[in-house]
Amino acid sequence: MRHSLTEAIEKALRWSGPDGLGVGFARGVLPDPGLCTRLLTPSRLLDVVMRRALSPPQFRCFRDGDELAPDAFLSQLVTRRSQVLPVADMDRLHVLMRSGCSIVLDALDSFDPTMEIACRALQWWSRELVQVNTYLTTNDAAGFSLHWDDHDVIVVQIGGEKSWQVRGTSRPAPMYRDAEPNTVIPEQIVWSGTMRAGDVMHIPRGYWHQATRAGLGTGYSLHMTFGFVKRTGVDWMSWVADRSREREPFRHDLHRWGTQTERGDQEHALVAEMEQLLLDYPIQAYLAAREQQRPPPRHVDTGGVFGPPAAVVCVTDFPPHLEIGPTGVEVVAAGKKMTFAARAEPALRRLLSGHPVQLDAVSAATGVDAAAVAGSLIQEGVCAEVTEALSSGYTGMIPTDG
Repeated sequence: MRHSLTEAIEKALRWSGPDGLGVGFARGVLPDPGLCTRLLTPSRLLDVVMRRALSPPQFRCFRDGDELAPDAFLSQLVTRRSQVLPVADMDRLHVLMRSGCSIVLDALDSFDPTMEIACRALQWWSRELVQVNTYLTTNDAAGFSLHWDDHDVIVVQIGGEKSWQVRGTSRPAPMYRDAEPNTVIPEQIVWSGTMRAGDVMHIPRGYWHQATRAGLGTGYSLHMTFGFVKRTGVDWMSWVADRSREREPFRHDLHRWGTQTERGDQEHALVAEMEQLLLDYPIQAYLAAREQQRPPPRHVDTGGVFGPPAAVVCVTDFPPHLEIGPTGVEVVAAGKKMTFAARAEPALRRLLSGHPVQLDAVSAATGVDAAAVAGSLIQEGVCAEVTEALSSGYTGMIPTDG
């Protein structure tokens, strides 16, 4: 899937692909500053905040660097049927923004189609799961204190400006669940300066950093942080350990009360089985299974109630795997394996491109009944009908296709 954001990030950071993720700090400028307002604006973010039922920790507000209690910015909306919904109190938020505060909304991709598609494009690009969090800071509000993240991030400054300081690591490859804490702040400063609209920055996992508008006076900052949760050796080992349930020796009780010889024989047998497991389930098998077995994401499925779909798009978290055989084309995605006739290959490549396609155009270009092929893909959750909202998320962000 080609997408303006992934291509712009590569150019800004002088990368030729995702292999720079996690390698080192990088900073640059988007080649097209107009991309910022296409992605998000402060008013659009506040519109989302106003129209959704939100609560901490997804939606938070900070003043002077401290997190405010929910009742400082939330209220309870009681519907006619006495349903109570937590919603943003826009009057209180107005006062807080005037005095200076930071509004944080995590996982904007779960609400906004443009962000949903941007994260999907970044997932296809990086082969890692991606979530976008947004930060709106007004006037001279302070930000978070120095901290580190347990994942790589790419920061895109959308509007206004904010001062940053980025330091190095104090523990190699720290993890959320780790063998020891990571609390010593390093003295080495990798970069400090001001991020302005269109600036992009990559902060690898474990790098300490902080951002603030303190001392900048009136104004605002809006930036989004794309988090990339990469797989580690621990994840691979956990996956292999789960595979051990397939082998009978691992399902037997340990010989706690057996003789020394019995305990030793069992341990040696299990070690041998574990060595074989590692050979049978290598790292590449784990990474492939992780991509191919991801369940379908949330999407609209009308089931043809309102008529057959005119356009569809592939909505899997990662690119579907196509294997061309002598008798057909096998598609593996969303935890499903589907087989199509060999002549369906040209249509499948268009339908699974990650770009919205018009079915009649695909049929005309390939001579294949695209509606029939798409019907199977929709049924299995690999593709989805292109709704008005979904279409808006692609507009101006990808090349025209089909």
